[in-house]
Amino acid sequence: MKKDFEIKTERLVLKPLGMKYVEPVHEYASDPLNTTYMLWLPNDSLDDTIGFLKGCDALWEDDNNPDYECAILLDGVMIGGVSLYVTDGVGEFGWILNRKYWCNGYLTEAAMALKDYAINVLGMKHFIAHCDSENVGSYRVMEKIRMKFVSKEGGRRNKQTPPGEERFELLYELKL
Repeated sequence: MKKDFEIKTERLVLKPLGMKYVEPVHEYASDPLNTTYMLWLPNDSLDDTIGFLKGCDALWEDDNNPDYECAILLDGVMIGGVSLYVTDGVGEFGWILNRKYWCNGYLTEAAMALKDYAINVLGMKHFIAHCDSENVGSYRVMEKIRMKFVSKEGGRRNKQTPPGEERFELLYELKL
């Protein structure tokens, strides 16, 4: 069953994200520095985090839902999340990591593991990912998992973008 999902890497374990991780998720999802380049974050309240995680629990309960919202665990500690949302056979990756764990390769390892699962278990062959053009860490993860730069478009509005500021969004893609 989908709710029994688990991927193990050399250092990490990916498990279903949900309410059991409310405290660590809220720690990074409500941190303005941690979420500078995120579209919908930071969360303004614990209720925002709870609402998101209840949706994750529902996703994992539905074996017909093609999406994966995963907790990243390091030595049993939840340090971030990696996701794969599937629309018309195209998988869109997303990720976030508590800034306490930045610059250790954890997101690359988690994203690669989820990508390999999608290819080898789900049979997927087409993936995309987006990020703010200033989010160097995120687009480097995309490059490390063999995604290629496709475009840079204006008009991006992150939750923390000051009024009138122009932001750009990068699109990366992998087709097998």
